Amino acid sequence: MIQEVVRQLPTESTQQAFGYPSLFALVALGSLVPVVPTGALVSSAAVVAFHQTSPFALLAVFVVASAAAFLGDICLYWLGQRGVRSKNGSRWLEAISSRAAPERLAQAQQKLDEHGATVLVLSRLVPAGRIPVMLACLLGGMPLRQFARGDVPACLAWAATYQLIGILGGSLFAEPWQGVLAAVALTLLISGAPAVWRRLRARLGH
Repeated sequence: MIQEVVRQLPTESTQQAFGYPSLFALVALGSLVPVVPTGALVSSAAVVAFHQTSPFALLAVFVVASAAAFLGDICLYWLGQRGVRSKNGSRWLEAISSRAAPERLAQAQQKLDEHGATVLVLSRLVPAGRIPVMLACLLGGMPLRQFARGDVPACLAWAATYQLIGILGGSLFAEPWQGVLAAVALTLLISGAPAVWRRLRARLGH
């Protein structure tokens, strides 16, 4: 059954023609609206690229994912800046603020004061760390150009990390769909672990 499905899959050129634009759009949208599991998307795309014959497939996934993440971040930061400058704020600023817990925002502001824009790299790698740091940058009045300079290495490191997860999943399993399942499960586990840990600490504290 699975072999029949695999034989009916589109060719590599067709997958690339539709896959790369779709990956770019979804990662950019996930960076702009932080509800799409972009890490899982990149890992899944890396698994598929790992099993393709093209020597540039993995490089293309890395370039597309990092560029889309950067574009989404810049757009979200620009929209957030408009909200900060406006007397009435904006729905984008409210959306960013609602996703940053007060204690995490305080931590982000402290790290931003200590390390400057370099903290953006770590914020991209830590699950749920991007939004509090971005909000701290907005409230601190960081110019868009300075934010962009710090966000470039952050997006590159983020794309490389999740692509490595996908390569690991692709190398462990012979079939791409098996690697995709493993990569998605691992990325969701990584992204959900901090929230679970905080809830456990809160319950134990009471």
